[in-house]
Amino acid sequence: MMIFSRAQLHRKSSMAKPSVSVGIICSQSGPYQAMGREMLKSALMAVDEINSHRDFDFALVAHVRDPRGVISEYHTACDDLIRNTGVEHIIGCYTSASRKQVLPIVERTDRLLWYPARYEGFECSDNVIYVGASPNHNVLPLVRYMLDNVSQHVFCVGSNYVWTWETNRVTRELVTATQGSIVAERLLELGESAVEHIVDEIVRRRPPVVFNTLVGSSSYDFIRAFRAATTAANLDIPMLSCSLCEPELKIVGPASAGCITSSAYFESIRLPENRAFVRRWKARYGEASSPSVDGQSVYVAVYLLARALRRAGTSNVGEVRRAAAGYRYNSPQGPVWIDGDNNHCVLTPRLAISNAKGQFDLFWEADAPVKPDPYLTQLDVAGPARETSRKRSSSNPPHLRIVK
Repeated sequence: MMIFSRAQLHRKSSMAKPSVSVGIICSQSGPYQAMGREMLKSALMAVDEINSHRDFDFALVAHVRDPRGVISEYHTACDDLIRNTGVEHIIGCYTSASRKQVLPIVERTDRLLWYPARYEGFECSDNVIYVGASPNHNVLPLVRYMLDNVSQHVFCVGSNYVWTWETNRVTRELVTATQGSIVAERLLELGESAVEHIVDEIVRRRPPVVFNTLVGSSSYDFIRAFRAATTAANLDIPMLSCSLCEPELKIVGPASAGCITSSAYFESIRLPENRAFVRRWKARYGEASSPSVDGQSVYVAVYLLARALRRAGTSNVGEVRRAAAGYRYNSPQGPVWIDGDNNHCVLTPRLAISNAKGQFDLFWEADAPVKPDPYLTQLDVAGPARETSRKRSSSNPPHLRIVK
């Protein structure tokens, strides 16, 4: 445990700072390497900013581990960081499958995992800070938009792991409450590229909307094949996603345009904090690059950790957790703070549609930051049913506030 004395916390900048070791676990190869690389870039950018900022009288030392997209390697990487490096705080993991590998060891050794990714909910651990969106931040707004404005009948395609299983379960509950239906539910293993049979089925059955919970290269292959096949068949089938982000739009190419996406962060958010963040990002990584939602969430995680370390004056997990709870940070995505009741972040849900320039056009956001509800205890499955029974005006769709 690193303890900072009052003298250390106020020593002059010309003197050496005390250091805090931080573990970073991001896959730099494998089926979702693109997102792992973006997350690492954001982590290192935040670490460098904090280490050069006069407000922080300590330095973060990043110890990076690459699990290569192999699920079992996440446990190995975490074990190595704890046993051989002595870290108390670990930032990373992109998928819920990888988080589930890390969870037992951080709980057993009383470490703190700062988990940045959007996830399916239905989990709460004293040893995890859930920085990414809960299901009421991303799944619910997207499904309710679909039910109110697109269709009550949906074709689901996703990766075969807990994120898709739970997202589809919630989607099914909401859809059936409106007397709608799941037209089909098709799953692929992580990294699977054989998508043609699913695309052929979609063209044959012509569902009114497709809900995509594929991740990584599987999603990129599917979107390209889906757009090519539906264009050839002269079909206009909307696609919805809870995970697509700007760097992925550029990987997929023109086929990615027109996807309706739910996220707490888009590069196009018009906030001073985000504009400054994007300027710093592009100055570091190039004008053609774009930050991603999960990368930005890693950036937020590093800052939340650093601010909690500064307030606590120690790296002790219990004291840092208490110092972090409720502390408001005006991040690039807007105000963020940790709900001390469940260790999840208060975030602002948003909806956007991808365009041909590899960006998102934001068309809705919540009026204020929304308290996390990881177990969906406040979910009213009849809500969409009541809304769909009303006569709607296209200029004023329910649940939506248009962003000017």
